Amino acid sequence: MTTPYEHVELFNRSVTSGDWDEFLTHFHPDAVMTFEGVPAGPYVGRDAIAEGYRTNPPTDTMRIRSVAGDRVDFAWSSGGTGSMTLHRRDGLITELAVVFD
Repeated sequence: MTTPYEHVELFNRSVTSGDWDEFLTHFHPDAVMTFEGVPAGPYVGRDAIAEGYRTNPPTDTMRIRSVAGDRVDFAWSSGGTGSMTLHRRDGLITELAVVFD
């Protein structure tokens, strides 16, 4: 099962390398990804999430500030903060909601 710490590690590695393949394998085929505070998504399905990362890849890594259950508070490397909530089933992310502060 992908923990919040593993998710952030995979995300940061993908931002740095530009390769999102391994990161995306941790999403359920029917996963839903939503954003609040930025003009992106929602993305429904792993293929749509993959297309979002391909066409508009993030350029900032993140650092975990705190974890409480499925909620992660984070800070971007270039400044700013946010939170995300991960829901998982069968070891895969089924829903990821990201909020930019």
